[in-house]
Amino acid sequence: MNATTNTDAAPRVVILGVAASDAHAVANQLIAMMLRQKGFVVINLGVCTPLEEFAEAYHAYPHAEAVLIGSLNGHAYEDLKALPQLRSAGQLACPIIVGGNLSVGSHKSADTASRLLDLGVDHILEDANELGALLDHLAGERNTQDLGERQTRPTLATVGS
Repeated sequence: MNATTNTDAAPRVVILGVAASDAHAVANQLIAMMLRQKGFVVINLGVCTPLEEFAEAYHAYPHAEAVLIGSLNGHAYEDLKALPQLRSAGQLACPIIVGGNLSVGSHKSADTASRLLDLGVDHILEDANELGALLDHLAGERNTQDLGERQTRPTLATVGS
């Protein structure tokens, strides 16, 4: 699915950045380029991005479909520890997608993913090529939910009946 197939629809916006302690820029730029080629508007915060900057970007772009956080240095958990507070304050109310090398060392633990999910991460990707499909899936869920809400809302014709 192309992000701009419906010419009447607002552009699809995502917020992208690399976790606070991580200066790996190449994957970030490649992901931004891939998403732009699919028609997305990418708000790219770059490398070494604190969670508070993701929250500020979300405040500026409240219709963003997702916040995408990359981490290649293995310190994702430490960089995302403030996520529960930001989520509970409503400062990051869209899906949070994390990908990259999420833990230090060559031996990876299944515990890493569950710890990130417990912080409030919604999706963890092992392959950046899965990102477009995940965003399309989330958009489909959101559209279905919006349709359901519109169908259950009272209309002018039914309010006075």
